[in-house]
Amino acid sequence: MNKLSTERRAQILRCLVEGMGINATSRINDVSKNTVLKLLRDVGKKCSEYQDKAFHNLTSKKIQCDEIWSFCYAKEKNVPEKFKGQFGYGDVWTWTAIDADTKLVPSWFVGDRTIDTATVFIKDLASRLKNKVQLTTDGHKAYLDGFANLKLTHLKGKR
Repeated sequence: MNKLSTERRAQILRCLVEGMGINATSRINDVSKNTVLKLLRDVGKKCSEYQDKAFHNLTSKKIQCDEIWSFCYAKEKNVPEKFKGQFGYGDVWTWTAIDADTKLVPSWFVGDRTIDTATVFIKDLASRLKNKVQLTTDGHKAYLDGFANLKLTHLKGKR
């Protein structure tokens, strides 16, 4: 198996970070689409591991949370019957928290748009913060129910 040099991997990542699509990145760098996808998966895993180790006791003051909708395979209404109800087919939501001052993203979570997912997301966010924060959301009910489920004392919600 051929190994890409550090310079080639960096060039592929630069293309992706600048918003170039996977197919275009593959063509420009003369590598297979699978090579680009594998590199993206490996780098994503390392970034996630780093975030889990380093993002604790953050002194953020203002956090903004929101969800980003996307779909995998097909939009929810077009998912074939054999895949209905399986995660990874249909609607997928990326829950994000961003520090309003530093633009740091201390927590994110990919799941559905339910109270259970909100609870997991908020619990992870809370575990990374050192002090009380002003938390701003779009008012999605799952956030409030997620807070109620956790009985958090060091987060305060703001609508």
